[in-house]
Amino acid sequence: MSENHTESTQETRTRILEAAVKVFATKGYHDAKVDDIVSEAQTSKGAFYFYFPSKQDIFIALSDTFADLLENKLSEAMQSESHGLQQMDAALRVSLGLFSQYRGLAKIALVQAVGLGAVFEERRRAINDRLTRLVQTRLESAVVEGSIPPLNTDLAARAWVGVLNEVVTNWIYTGSPSLDETLPALRLFLARSIGVPEKKLPFTEA
Repeated sequence: MSENHTESTQETRTRILEAAVKVFATKGYHDAKVDDIVSEAQTSKGAFYFYFPSKQDIFIALSDTFADLLENKLSEAMQSESHGLQQMDAALRVSLGLFSQYRGLAKIALVQAVGLGAVFEERRRAINDRLTRLVQTRLESAVVEGSIPPLNTDLAARAWVGVLNEVVTNWIYTGSPSLDETLPALRLFLARSIGVPEKKLPFTEA
């Protein structure tokens, strides 16, 4: 396969995925049709089914794409900081930025996947579990270095992810307040929830 052909096929797949984001975000999973995605992507049904056997498969692919993007960006952000609290703050800022930038993908992964059946619920739970593991690892590091008091890091991580999901879900539905506006109060609330005195915080509420 030539390099140009490889690039062309990758571009077609990407175009189909981007079209699917728009269609799912606008119509919802049940009302979206493969024909809608094909029309939005300006491609053929044959091209669609070459990459994705069904509407369910492309929906799952989008959920996995968002999970991979989120995990990779959060890992990069946290690795750029040397201490636990700074790592968690970087992760919070980056995650809210990604949700804002990729609102359509976030809606698919966090909102539309709810109640669609076991396969979709498994993917949604997998995203939550991946985020929870990332948060838990950094909380454990913060405990070891003495930045935060000893605590049940699994429970705390799940609580943090739950709070973030609720804030983002509310924003997806209402558009208000913006995620940037929620950052100061959210970061302060999460820090206090793990027993960090305000004077020890590596940031201040704006």
